Parts: sequence; C-alpha cells; structure tokens
Amino acid sequence: MIEQPNKVIIIGYSGHAYVVLDCAQKNGIEIAGYCEPAPRPTNPFGLAYLGNEDSKLAQEKLTIADYFVAIGDNKTRRKATERLLEIAQKKPVSLIHPSATIGVLVEIGAGALVAAGAKINAVVQLGDGVICNTGSIVEHECRLGNFVHLAPGAVLCGNVWVGEGSFIGANAVVKQGVKIGTNVVVGAGTVVLKDIPDNVTVVGNPAQIKA
Repeated sequence: MIEQPNKVIIIGYSGHAYVVLDCAQKNGIEIAGYCEPAPRPTNPFGLAYLGNEDSKLAQEKLTIADYFVAIGDNKTRRKATERLLEIAQKKPVSLIHPSATIGVLVEIGAGALVAAGAKINAVVQLGDGVICNTGSIVEHECRLGNFVHLAPGAVLCGNVWVGEGSFIGANAVVKQGVKIGTNVVVGAGTVVLKDIPDNVTVVGNPAQIKA
C-alpha cells in the first residue's frame, strides 16, 4: 500500500475532481487549494483558488504540499502532469480510497487514483496517471500503461494488457489474456474478446471497431 500524503493541491476542479476530493477527505488529507486558469463558478468543497499552476501563490504552495492532477481526460491529464513535473520538480502523489481493495504485489505509479470500491488483484501493474474509477475491477497480472482510465464498473479479467492513454468505458468487460493497444476507446458496456490495435474505438458485444 502506498503512503498517503498529508496535504495536496488539486489540479483541475470539476466532475472528476469531486471523486478525487472524496477520496482525499476519506483519507484525512488536507487540501491546500486548487489550480485552474480561472476560478470555478461552483465550489462545493469550499477550496481556496490558487490561480493556474504557474502562479506565484501556487508555486509557493507547491513547496509545502504535494499535488494531484484531477483531470479525467487522458490527454489533458498527461499534458498537465508533464507541465507540473517541470514546475514542481517532483512527481504527483497517488490516492487510494479506503474502501478500495489492493492485492499483494501490486505496483502503482505516480499520480494514480484508485477510487471507492475498486478492486485491484494480485501482481498488477498500474502506470503513472492511471484512473481506476468507482467499482472497477482489475484482476490478476494485468498491466495498465501510463494515463489509462477505467470508467466506473469496468472489468479487466486476468492478464489483460492496456496500452498508454486508453479509455475503458463504464461496465465494459475485457476477456482474460486480451491486449488492448495505445489510445484506444472502449465504449460503455462493450465486451472485448480479442486483441485491439492502437488508435481505434470499439463498441458492442462482441467488440467491433467503429468506422
């Protein structure tokens, strides 16, 4: 189990950030504020606005706090993480909801989120910036590349490999031993029974490449 931080800055503050903030609060983590290009019109968690990540205030806070990139879109999350690595000169922290189940010999990269009710079984590798969203299941010996996003209820059966930047939709199921390429989108409820090449969208049961 990774050690949870004491204080974090949230990068991005919209829907996905609310899931992240729930996880942080359940772990007793203090939130030092949030970064966005402009203040958000709604602020349900009552967070302090720090400007964007380049602001003087944000950079001061980054000297005393860790940060987490709370952006659901894979490409945007990667870009923001790369920028913060330059500014902060340190990697983002990872967050694990206390209701998540983490098996033995699990490796979790920097900036990953394991949300409420997610189950990560034995001998799994999660890359940097991975999201295992609410109630998702990652079975034994799966490998998820950097900036993969599993939507709520997605299921990866054993020994599934998912390439960098891919998105697995809500309640999708991927059969044991399947390899999914990079930058793939698997639609909600899709059942994947065979390997998927890079840079495609698949939908249906069984999964078919969308024209």
